[in-house]
Amino acid sequence: MEKILEINNLSVSFGVRGGLLLRKIGTIQAVNNATFSVNKGEIVGVVGESGCGKSTLARLILRLVEPDSGSISFNGTDLMKMSKKQIQWQRRHMQMVFQDPYSAMDPLYTIYRSLCEPFQIQKIKLTQGEQQKKVDALLELVGLNSDHGFAYPHELSGGQKQRADIARALALNPQFVILDEPTAALDVSVQAQIIKLLEGLRERLNLTFLFISHDLSLVSYFCDRVIVMYLGRIVETISADLIGKTPYHPYTKALIESIFKTVPGEKNELVPLEGEVPSPFNLPPGCVFVSRCKYVQPLCREKLPVLKNTAQGGQVACHFPLNAIDSDHDV
Repeated sequence: MEKILEINNLSVSFGVRGGLLLRKIGTIQAVNNATFSVNKGEIVGVVGESGCGKSTLARLILRLVEPDSGSISFNGTDLMKMSKKQIQWQRRHMQMVFQDPYSAMDPLYTIYRSLCEPFQIQKIKLTQGEQQKKVDALLELVGLNSDHGFAYPHELSGGQKQRADIARALALNPQFVILDEPTAALDVSVQAQIIKLLEGLRERLNLTFLFISHDLSLVSYFCDRVIVMYLGRIVETISADLIGKTPYHPYTKALIESIFKTVPGEKNELVPLEGEVPSPFNLPPGCVFVSRCKYVQPLCREKLPVLKNTAQGGQVACHFPLNAIDSDHDV
C-alpha cells in the first residue's frame, strides 16, 4: 500500500523548571525514537496512559512542536527540510481536530468566522458569496445547518462544537487528519454520533486518520492498526483485529485487561498493574516498562528493547514477547 506518512526516530525532550527561582530541575523525554508509517486511506490509532506522549507526537507530526531529531515524510516530502512558511502551506493537506471542543475555537468568533479563518490564513481569496457557499457546505457535511454559522461557540452543545471543529479541519480538503481524542470531552451517546460521522467522512472524502485516544475498546473498533505508547516510546504496533486476541507486549495485555466488559454475563476481572511508574526524569537503562512487568528478567533491566517484527505483521519492543512465554506464568 502507498504510504502517506513516514516517521523515523522522532524524538523531543522538554526542560522542566521549578522552585522559587524557576531553575531547571530536569529534562523529560516526551517522545523517544518513534518510528512508524501510515498508509493512504488507513485509520491508525495511538493509545496509552495519560502523559505517554500521544498528543506531543501529534504536534510533532504537524511541526507545531519542533523535534530534537528524526524525520517526518508526508507524501514523500521531507517536512524537516521545509521553512515555517512552507510548512504553513503544507498544512493545507494535514489538519488536526483537537481534544477539547470548548477551547478549540475563539469564543469571540461566530462559527461562520471560524470556518472562514483557514482560507484567510492560507491566503485563498474568496468573494463573500463564495465564502458563504463554502461554509454552508462544510456545516452540511458535518450534520449542522447554515443557522449554526451565526452562533457563537458557547451557544452550541459539546457535540455541535466538535462537529464545527471537524468542519474547520476539513475546510481546505486535507488528505490526512489527526484526531486528538475528539470524543473524550463528550457524553457516550454523542461519542457514538461523532464516530459515525468520522466513518462516513472517511469513506466520502477518502481521508486518512491518525486517531489518538486512551480508550482501547474504541480504538480497536474504529481503527485498522494500533500503536501502543508507554513513557514516550512505541512498545507495540498491532492490527486492531488482533489486539484483543494476540497482544505481544505485557503493557498492551494490561491495557486490554483494564477494559470494562459490558456484555451481560461476562465477569469484569480487572488486574491492576503492580509496581511504580519510573520517574520521567530518570528512566531505567533497560525497558521502560520493567518496574511494572511481571515477566521481567535480568536482560530487561540492562538492555533497551527495540521494535522487531512479529509473526502477525506488527512490531513489538520486548525481549520476551508474550507469544514466546507462558502468559499465565510469572518468570
